[in-house]
Amino acid sequence: MDLKITNLDGGEAGSVEVSDAIFGLKPRQDILQRCVVWQLSRRQAGTHKVKARSEIARTGKKIYRQKGTGGARHGSARANLFRGGGRSHGPVVRSHAIDLPKKVRALALRHALSAKAKDGGIVVIENAKFNGGKDGLKTKGLKEQFGKLGFANVLIIDGAEVAVDFQRAARNLPHVDVLPVQGINVYDIMRRQKLVLTRAAIDAIEARFAEKNENDYGRLARAAKAAGSVASAAGKRVRKAAAAVGSTASAAGSAIGSTAAATASAAASTAASAASAAASKAAEVGSGVAGSVGEAVTGAVRKVTRSNDGKEN
Repeated sequence: MDLKITNLDGGEAGSVEVSDAIFGLKPRQDILQRCVVWQLSRRQAGTHKVKARSEIARTGKKIYRQKGTGGARHGSARANLFRGGGRSHGPVVRSHAIDLPKKVRALALRHALSAKAKDGGIVVIENAKFNGGKDGLKTKGLKEQFGKLGFANVLIIDGAEVAVDFQRAARNLPHVDVLPVQGINVYDIMRRQKLVLTRAAIDAIEARFAEKNENDYGRLARAAKAAGSVASAAGKRVRKAAAAVGSTASAAGSAIGSTAAATASAAASTAASAASAAASKAAEVGSGVAGSVGEAVTGAVRKVTRSNDGKEN
């Protein structure tokens, strides 16, 4: 964004390019409102104070007896009911200040500058110096020159130091504020119709935000580096744990394999013994059955032979 540069004499002095990150934002009313409320709350003195019941210099004795008077029941004359008594729930000395993050304050300043640039309320001058003639710069001459330039309601921001004669000549003009660049703030920018910036003020503002951005980038870089270190250490720990788990699993597999082999061998031996015993038993049973059959056949043959002999006789 380019802004024209003029002199207090009314002549042109070229142009200056300003950053869109400072003067080209879309204004946000909510951020501006928060910053203005923050500024005004810090300006309140908070010295308001009234006397409470305990601070009244009056006796605390019961003013009259409880019954028999026909009047209402009362105790101490310091009560808030009576004239000169203490006040209930009155204001006390306190701070009205509220908190606002630094980043929000910086953002509000950029939005205030952008709002003025959007409305065409920014005027850039070469410097805040004006030749008042042989008698020096006076309020009368400065007022006439401001009238020619249309500076009826204006905030003038100079560099780090404001010229003494210019500040003295302008301090008695109504609706005219002159501040060094260190004192630039959202409230003063928004309450004046025009914002007049010198070239030195623009350079200081851009340097201020550029330094802040560099600090932010440095913090982000350091945070990223720290996060990388933490992640690397965590990766090493994970690899060590994985190696330990692998070793344990291998040892457990070997132990399980040995146990399984021993169990299989014992089972095979048990099965072979059982088979041998079953075979022996079967052999014994077979032998007994064969003997019984043989005896039965022999007995039958004998009976047949005996019956044949009897028939022949």
